[in-house]
Amino acid sequence: MGVMTLISGVGLLVDDRMLLGSPIWHKPFKFSVSFVLYGLTLAWMHSLLTRRQRVGWWAGTVVAAGSAVEMAIIVGQVVRGKRSHFNTETPTDAALFSLMGTTVVVLWLGTLLMAVVLWRQPLADRATQWAIRLGSVIGLAGLAVGFLMTQPTADQASGRITGTVGAHGVGTADGGPHLPVTGWESTGGDLRIAHFVGMHALQVLPLLALGLAYAARRYGWAADAGVRPRLVLVAGLGYAGLVGLTVWQALRGQALSSPDGLTLGAAGALAAAVAVAVAAVLRIGAARGRSGPGGSGGSGGSPGPGAAGGPGGAAGVLVGAEPRG
Repeated sequence: MGVMTLISGVGLLVDDRMLLGSPIWHKPFKFSVSFVLYGLTLAWMHSLLTRRQRVGWWAGTVVAAGSAVEMAIIVGQVVRGKRSHFNTETPTDAALFSLMGTTVVVLWLGTLLMAVVLWRQPLADRATQWAIRLGSVIGLAGLAVGFLMTQPTADQASGRITGTVGAHGVGTADGGPHLPVTGWESTGGDLRIAHFVGMHALQVLPLLALGLAYAARRYGWAADAGVRPRLVLVAGLGYAGLVGLTVWQALRGQALSSPDGLTLGAAGALAAAVAVAVAAVLRIGAARGRSGPGGSGGSGGSPGPGAAGGPGGAAGVLVGAEPRG
């Protein structure tokens, strides 16, 4: 997949063809980068398994195979100068799009299997465990947004538009004015936003756990082993709310760059709720730290093996050390 990223990057530089208002190699470049991140994350998650490793290996293999098939179709259609998604103009295009739909289901089921295995895998650091659990669930929800895009629009269902089934735009035609870099629609809703944000919870939340593990070495507020998982939980719930907000905004035919008062109000309420929850967690952690002579370890003094920096802590887990149950 890294090779496909390189090929797509070169294509962006040397191939000036346009498709639906964007450089024709823009989609394969975005997809290949996304698949690289996704694959690396699943490989890291598999490295944490101390049991059911074979099941995890098969889940990762299924996801890798599905990703490879989807990328092959996307690149093949670029070579032909054709759309890959939603294209039913010819029997060949329709068959390829149908196959892509199958690969999406395979990707979703493979990720689900990995999520189930990891949910049952005990890790030494609770923050890491909750980051993986919540990231997997939110990632599955983000992937599922893709199924909404495959539904025919009213014009397609009535036969007024042929050769296309499904769309990522809501209230606007695909390929219209769009935001730079991302290509997301700027004159209507775009379901790709929630799809992107949701599926990459698998990277964002574990990275947050990693950041908290290293913060615990320098800042007292993060040294309490009970604070970090609570902060990850708050972040996960807030992230899930963000995914829901972007789906809701898109389904109302509203561009990300043009939120109305209702969307801004909902976003503000979500941000305020997260801020209040974070403040509450930090306040509780500070109170616990003052209650014991050793600070963050509670009344027992020094942190135990599950705290950051200990042999079973988050830092050890996140750099690949074997987790201890």
